[in-house]
Amino acid sequence: MKKIFTLFGAALLAFAVVSCGDAKAKKTKIGVSIPAADHGWTGGVIYSAEAAKQKLEAANPDYEIIISTARDAAEQVNKIENLLVQGVRAVVVLPQEPGPLTSVCEAAKKQGAFLVTVDRGLDKPIQDVYVAGDNAGFGRTAAQALVKALGGEGDILVMEGIPCVVNTDRVEAFKAEIAKHPGIKILESQSAYWDTEKGLKLMENYLQKYPKIDAVWVGDDDVLVGALKALEESKRRDVKLMLGGGGAKLIVKRVLDRDPIVQMTVTYPPKMIEVGIEAAIDGLKNGGKAKETKIVMPSEVVTPENAQAFYFPDSIY
Repeated sequence: MKKIFTLFGAALLAFAVVSCGDAKAKKTKIGVSIPAADHGWTGGVIYSAEAAKQKLEAANPDYEIIISTARDAAEQVNKIENLLVQGVRAVVVLPQEPGPLTSVCEAAKKQGAFLVTVDRGLDKPIQDVYVAGDNAGFGRTAAQALVKALGGEGDILVMEGIPCVVNTDRVEAFKAEIAKHPGIKILESQSAYWDTEKGLKLMENYLQKYPKIDAVWVGDDDVLVGALKALEESKRRDVKLMLGGGGAKLIVKRVLDRDPIVQMTVTYPPKMIEVGIEAAIDGLKNGGKAKETKIVMPSEVVTPENAQAFYFPDSIY
């Protein structure tokens, strides 16, 4: 009799294990492919993706969100192929580069996956949903804030990002807005490649080259960290304002503390990855049809008055 109960208990245990396995297998899988944290903003994207996974899986217990990071475009292609082998029903991708990622995303679509691109587009508009930052708005908003802070007059410098569509949209919108104010003169515009060390070097060059600088549009909070270091080491007192962008917590904290040079920043929210995952869930629940094909995340000016709402001390970014 004892042996019978032992066998019966073992059978129940096996049934429970199989049942749990089946339950897990029945979950709808969503793959999230994003660059590794080689930059503060991408670190913020990873932080937001992991937070979204916890929140959205709890709210949608039938869904499993798989986050995959990659150091370069080739690795990202391989990682997406691996996600497809795992049977994901949707792919949310922030492409390292449009070209190499387009073909693998086409393959995902052919397998019937719902496709969401975030921040950067592909070479072909094959996605179901595109979640984009308002890059033109980012540049325009920064220019308007800078003009207001300077009272419409001053000599300024520009630090651009990596040469790409995102950078072009931002810089062209910034310059177009500045052109409306003849009292503001752009002395020079060079690339700092969204890199802290390059920001430091470029600011050192600017400081040596120009005896009078009223403001610098850095356009990126990581670059701003390096540029501020160069300014502080120079002991110069003529620079009235340095304006970054992105919403890094170190910079938002300086705004919150009313730093005399870092008076404001402009948001470019890493949380757009969460919006992308939400769009994928909505699309799958809606039979593979997107509620919105394009979602634009607006840029906002962070000032001492509203900085607390944008300050997330636990964030990696």
